[in-house]
Amino acid sequence: MSISDHIEKLLLAAEIGKPLSRDEIIELLKMPGEYSLDLFATADRVRINDVGNDIFLRGIIEFSNFCERNCLYCGLRKANEKPDRYRMTYEEILATARQIKATGITTVVLQSGEDSHYSVEHICRLVEIIKQDTGLVVTLSIGERSPEDYRAFGQAGANRYLLKHETASPELYQYLRPGCRLDNRISCLKTIKGLGFETGTGNMVGLPGQTYEILADDLLLMKILDADMLGISPFIAHPDTPLAGIENDDIELTLRVIAIARLLTRNTNIPATTALATLHPQGRLQALQAGANVVMPDFTPQQYRNHYDIYPGRADAGSPLEIIAELEKDFQMIGRAIGYSVGNRPTKPNPGILH
Repeated sequence: MSISDHIEKLLLAAEIGKPLSRDEIIELLKMPGEYSLDLFATADRVRINDVGNDIFLRGIIEFSNFCERNCLYCGLRKANEKPDRYRMTYEEILATARQIKATGITTVVLQSGEDSHYSVEHICRLVEIIKQDTGLVVTLSIGERSPEDYRAFGQAGANRYLLKHETASPELYQYLRPGCRLDNRISCLKTIKGLGFETGTGNMVGLPGQTYEILADDLLLMKILDADMLGISPFIAHPDTPLAGIENDDIELTLRVIAIARLLTRNTNIPATTALATLHPQGRLQALQAGANVVMPDFTPQQYRNHYDIYPGRADAGSPLEIIAELEKDFQMIGRAIGYSVGNRPTKPNPGILH
């Protein structure tokens, strides 16, 4: 059998729902570049069938850039003395949430560094205020907390929680995140999922020391955790971190990981990340044509936005309304439109013609 016949059979089997093995995932990650478009088109058909054609927007508020971790890849790391550190007030956060509500977006993502200044009571109060005032779906992305904290966040009204596992290699994880352990991260994700949150995880593609085998394990971990949201981003080296100067311009590998994640998990919500648009002007649109169905515009007030400097050259400049108008134009270019429903993960894969 020729390589093209073999890949065609593999993609057809994946499209109709046959689980991909670790070896098959590695094959798709490593296959010759001329087959990439076939992979992306297959993932796009599964995306249409299982989550529909809408692109869901989630409005991000990066409310604190303080962080107690020293991750080797992140500009917010505690040892980096260059950022102007900030914490937004409740009033500023609520005013920004109201802006998100006014655009018709239904979800706010409250994101920060790992900042213990915010006690469980602080976060719960913040969630309660936003829920009462705006009725928005609230997603938290504030790092590792205790099971009791996660339970309290849910009782306060938080609906979703994002906690990327970053890499499925325990050794690489420990190297990149000094003092942290992958098994703790996975334990947090299992707790969050068990408490009924829509749970998000995800990884970075292009990390130093990463292999195709590790990327396959990342994808299988996303599947095993039954995560509802998958944030898959290219690694971009920050100049004020120990990984400064490491190049990663392989956007195609990130797109392959997104496409395989769609084939593996079917009905999950997968963002086309801002980091993709930073690497390539069309990066986000390419992801939306390779299985992604979510975009997360940044609503952080302008005076703070440039200080949430996790990697250099972040896209999405301008006011929220300007950003959304630009996104609408981009989406029209690929025949898609914004969906203004809540955009939860469907409870079951669509029993359409593919199943």
